[in-house]
Amino acid sequence: MRILGATVLVMESMTLGFAILLATKDQPTAALIYGSVISLLLFLTAGILKRRSGLYFGSVLQVFMISFGFFVPSFFVIGVIFLGLWAAAIIVGRKGEAARAALMAQAGEKA
Repeated sequence: MRILGATVLVMESMTLGFAILLATKDQPTAALIYGSVISLLLFLTAGILKRRSGLYFGSVLQVFMISFGFFVPSFFVIGVIFLGLWAAAIIVGRKGEAARAALMAQAGEKA
């Protein structure tokens, strides 16, 4: 879950960084600051996904990612797509970790 989740968060951070470039000519400075802070938080949250709080904080950041759509309207769609990727990373990641734990337990029994 950590690897998939971190990948989604870093990709979101980079995508938001490019959206900030789009917003520079049309939006006020507050939009640029908001986008920069969210982008930085997304990037930093990828590093704390080992803890349960990182998972919750990443989920909250998804809402802020979607809300950037008020500054760049296409981000409503992009944010929802990344929300789906985030949910898929959590679901598939947990299944992968459970399968790995089962294999490790099975290997421990054979030894």
